[in-house]
Amino acid sequence: MDAKIRIKLESFNHELLTSSCQKITNILKNAQLNSFGMVSLPTKKRIYCVLRSPHVDKDSREHFEIRVHKKIIEVSYDTESKIFDLLSETDLPTGVFCKIVIN
Repeated sequence: MDAKIRIKLESFNHELLTSSCQKITNILKNAQLNSFGMVSLPTKKRIYCVLRSPHVDKDSREHFEIRVHKKIIEVSYDTESKIFDLLSETDLPTGVFCKIVIN
C-alpha cells in the first residue's frame, strides 16, 4: 500500500533553502521509496514603501522588499517503511520553515 508525504519548505534565504532541500534528498536517497520529486514554487515578493521624513517631503520615499522562496518535495513510499521518522529527525538550519503533510 502506497502513502504520500508532502514537504513544504519556505525561507527568506534561497541558499539555505537549496541546502535544506539537498539535505532532505540525500536522506531520501538512502531510504526505500517508490518515487520522490521536487518542485520550485514562485517567489512571493512583498514591497513596502516608507516615507523618509514624515513631516517635510512627501516625494522622498524608501522601498523595502521581502522575498519568500518556496519548494515542495513530494514522496511516495511504502507504508511499512519509517520515512516520517527520518524526516522529522532531520536537522534543518534556522531560517527554514518546514511543514510535513501526510496524504
